[in-house]
Amino acid sequence: MSQPPGNPGDVVSDAARRSHPVVRGFLAIVGLTYVGLAIWCSVAPDQTASAVGFTLAPGSGQSEFFVVYGGLELALGIAFLWPLRRPSDTEFALRLCCLVHSCLVVFRTASFLKFTDIGATTYSLAAGEWIILIGTYVMWFLWTRNREAETT
Repeated sequence: MSQPPGNPGDVVSDAARRSHPVVRGFLAIVGLTYVGLAIWCSVAPDQTASAVGFTLAPGSGQSEFFVVYGGLELALGIAFLWPLRRPSDTEFALRLCCLVHSCLVVFRTASFLKFTDIGATTYSLAAGEWIILIGTYVMWFLWTRNREAETT
């Protein structure tokens, strides 16, 4: 095992480090997507809300949308970008990505069965959620395969 430069305390094997560029790159793309959505939701909340079928009530509605869609999406973005700073946290971020997007896909699918008149933006978001979920499972496969190769 060796220590990557610049991250004292992060001890990562050579095989695990080789998998990091692909897995961390994927997580970085997901993270940047969430940061972008957080910015869009924070800078143009009325436009963003309207795109997904919300009408924001002045005051409380705007505050709630700003906090949940701006703040929570920013937090997710940072969590998915975190392994760029601390590679030893890559597995946690990958597991979190799987958990978050599994829940989103389950609830999104249920919403399509329960509700009608769903707009195009919502379908685009659903497609993105599915793509991220499938990508996360592919990354998990690569991650675990690399860990297995490391132990044999």
